[in-house]
Amino acid sequence: MSTRKILFWLMPPLYILAGIYHFINPEFYNRLMPLWIPQHSLLIFVSGIIEILLGVFLYPLQTRKISAWLIIAMLVVFFFLIHIPMTISFYGTNEKWFWISVVRIPLQFYLIWWAKKFTRVRITN
Repeated sequence: MSTRKILFWLMPPLYILAGIYHFINPEFYNRLMPLWIPQHSLLIFVSGIIEILLGVFLYPLQTRKISAWLIIAMLVVFFFLIHIPMTISFYGTNEKWFWISVVRIPLQFYLIWWAKKFTRVRITN
């Protein structure tokens, strides 16, 4: 099996499992949300559903491209609304999880690059 196919088969479960984790451990995501964003519980619930759906829609060839573009949009929005403010906040308060927030920044770029690959190529199941 090619590396491209392996990456393809790993990407949907990543988003599906991440979405499911929103329901298993919502407090994890609640701690990451900036205080200025309202309705944390609702947004955690909705973002969990969105991640699950986007992961599922990566499988069918007909929805793969749009799902990949929506994943990119989601990652960019989360990058600016959650990851950057979280890193700045953690730095300013000497939060013990600061190093995780720093590692997540390049990880976001990798995830965007990974999703972008599925907007251009047709990987057959």
